[in-house]
Amino acid sequence: MRLTRDAMGLGLRVLNRIAGLQSMDRLGLRKPAESVIYGASRAGFATSGAASRVFRSTRALLQPARQDPQRRGELFDLEPSPEQSMLREACLDFAREQLRPAALQADTDLQIPAALRDASGELGLHLLGVPEHLGGAGPERSVISGALVAEALAQGDLGLALACLAPSAVCTALALWGDAGQQSTYLPALIGPQGPAAALAVQEPAALFDPFRLATGARRTPDGYVLDGIKSMVPLAAQAELFIVAAHLEGRGPALFLVESSNPGLAVQAEPAMGLRAAATGRLLLDKLRLPLTALVGQAQAQVYADCICLSRLGWCALAIGTAQAALDYLVPYANQRIAFGEPISHRQSVAFALATMAIDIESMRLLTWRAASCAEQALPFAEATALARRLCAEQGMRIGSDAVQLLGGHGFVKEHPVERWYRDLRAVGFMEGAVLL
Repeated sequence: MRLTRDAMGLGLRVLNRIAGLQSMDRLGLRKPAESVIYGASRAGFATSGAASRVFRSTRALLQPARQDPQRRGELFDLEPSPEQSMLREACLDFAREQLRPAALQADTDLQIPAALRDASGELGLHLLGVPEHLGGAGPERSVISGALVAEALAQGDLGLALACLAPSAVCTALALWGDAGQQSTYLPALIGPQGPAAALAVQEPAALFDPFRLATGARRTPDGYVLDGIKSMVPLAAQAELFIVAAHLEGRGPALFLVESSNPGLAVQAEPAMGLRAAATGRLLLDKLRLPLTALVGQAQAQVYADCICLSRLGWCALAIGTAQAALDYLVPYANQRIAFGEPISHRQSVAFALATMAIDIESMRLLTWRAASCAEQALPFAEATALARRLCAEQGMRIGSDAVQLLGGHGFVKEHPVERWYRDLRAVGFMEGAVLL
């Protein structure tokens, strides 16, 4: 379906997809077949990546297609547009009805259920960052809309939200920085109804990892590039058929490369972690991985890579806000209903003040994130605003998760209540790089 260019285009597309979702009984959260369960990853494994798809150019593009930046308004308006509100409500419904009930089992199984990943694809979230000319959601790019989507999905579960958004990061990167050949080769398959899993791989297994000082290296050869190194905490690592990998290109600096899972020299190793377990994180082992000249994304421009990191950090800020909001929404009725010493614990000042502080912190996290997203949306400098948002979201997100466990007392320590899982997931916000992209 081709969208019109009017302002209602995005909202109508989302509503059409949600209408289809209401009749998706066949996509119920039934347990996946035992034969495809990712449980083997608990013991660790090494295997070549998913290698069933061959990416081919479907049409010749004379030049890459880009979305236009949003026009700058005269006033700073914190109220989402009607289209953005409809999009957020659709994602909230999906998060509450689909993600939240499946989260505990997905955390245990170390994977997102296949039916749930298909359902998230039917929502069309990966189309938001793709130009309309290439089958995307609209002519204008909106970073704030991406932040609203990430925040809404994280209110269901952060790990599942990460799994749902991982392919969107690759689509957005190709739409922003891919050349005509890369867009025509990969985007038609990625935005299709049965699009493959894909992921952005930046993180490395190093203490105090700095994304601008990569250990994974790339060197130029007469016919392309050779990559060596390890990328860690990559969502959907064993399922993904396409990766965008960050590596240090000799003589140029950090750069992004397109890597198909079928490439010789690529192996995937399971990496179950404390949190984000539903995202099926794993390591990419790159051993003399050879790539063609066409694999380089963005011509290794320093600004392209810097923007990639900043947009990724904004994505993690939005995920932290959504999970923190879910924790607060869970705690308030609990505190009002939990009776101790003859009255609800919310009547105790220590509890009431803790909840009020959470609400203040979440609003401050949201304000800084939206401010940075607004600058990015208008093609204004946003690195400083992103750094401020990330610092606040990393610190306050972890504190909110810890306080949520504390306020539930013994209930906060058991899996019967979701706060212990949210606390584990929120710990990742302070160190994760890549994986999501607004």
